[in-house]
Amino acid sequence: MSAGDLTHEAFQSRWVPAPPHCAPLPPTELPAGFRAGGFAAAVKDGDTRLDVGLLVCDGPACVSAARFCVSGALAAPVLLCEQECDLSGIAAVVANSGNANAATGETGLAQARLVQQAAATALGLPPNQVAVASTGVIGVPFPGERIAEMLRRSVAQLDHDAGDFAAAIKTTDMIDKHIALSVELPAGETVRLSAQCKGAGMISPRFATMLCFVQTDAAIDAETADLLLGVTVKRSFDRISVDGQLSTNDTVLLMCSGASGVAIEPESADERAFGEALDALLRELALRIVADGEGAKRVGRVYVSGGDRHAVERVARAVANSPLVKAALFGGDPNWGRIAQAVGAALPGSAPLSFDIAIEDIPVCADGAVIEFDQAALTAAAQRDEVEYAVKLPGAGAETEVFFSDLSYGYVKINAEYTT
Repeated sequence: MSAGDLTHEAFQSRWVPAPPHCAPLPPTELPAGFRAGGFAAAVKDGDTRLDVGLLVCDGPACVSAARFCVSGALAAPVLLCEQECDLSGIAAVVANSGNANAATGETGLAQARLVQQAAATALGLPPNQVAVASTGVIGVPFPGERIAEMLRRSVAQLDHDAGDFAAAIKTTDMIDKHIALSVELPAGETVRLSAQCKGAGMISPRFATMLCFVQTDAAIDAETADLLLGVTVKRSFDRISVDGQLSTNDTVLLMCSGASGVAIEPESADERAFGEALDALLRELALRIVADGEGAKRVGRVYVSGGDRHAVERVARAVANSPLVKAALFGGDPNWGRIAQAVGAALPGSAPLSFDIAIEDIPVCADGAVIEFDQAALTAAAQRDEVEYAVKLPGAGAETEVFFSDLSYGYVKINAEYTT
């Protein structure tokens, strides 16, 4: 299945096996205790698409956890959430596309606060329980009053389907990124888990240009929710790259309504099972971001082992972000010399470096030198929709992975015309 042909099947990548205790639900279905909607507020002048989403937790005691990008140019909504929100008790989120509200200074922060206050008033919530998130063009004045007015009129239109909410947060996305699962726990109870995500460009490890909102009707305490989200984000959105560019707006928010009446106790078999479901869900969404990488045709995975933690991380990122490797991936060209070049650039030194390279389990390089291989088999392997590269460094004990998209003609066209 090519990057452009992905369907609503819950797990689509061979790198994300479906947990046996999870069953797919209609992908826009929300767990008990949640309502959502998407609305057209003309965030960009003249744009009639859905561009503002509102998600509300009506559970008896909503518990939440959040993660944000790390940047010296954080957007106003990220600053507002980090500085003024109760991140363990978020009960609603307003998310917009079309304008990142980044590099907008104190005015942008005031506009984000205006949106937060409008949603809080309409929902009868304290402002610190309302998160805000934005994505879109950087450095454009933010139309907070326009969004606030729309929110005042639209709260009554929320329902239990996340389809419009998911549509409202898209920018250049071509692949749908929403999943809903039924999760059977070892204790015999069943809970529901869903997520809506966006992202296709300005994607790099340490988050991406992405927003992700996750909901469950399980009752989870704040410490456990924070632990689970932190671990699973590190294995998903922190491990992807489209173009090596870090964002200003990345936000991941987990909300637990408790409406199922099923409590997941810390350090229990139920927690492990739920964590496995959350991990698979976020890794699948991360892979969909890579597959959607603004004109992408193929997805690559680079797995690096040996050496130490810093060495394997440097090599993995160097390979995943190399324009030469990415262009070869797009063309289905098994040019492993570009991988070797990226490895050497990541670990410069005076002595020749000993390393092994394999493409789709076909060894092509050992101890830093070419070996005999089946060229026809290698060429066929490089033309698959998903291509795996393995790099072995001297030593043992460390390993890492990065998923990345190719570099296509479409990527250049989309980004050359992004604001025009």
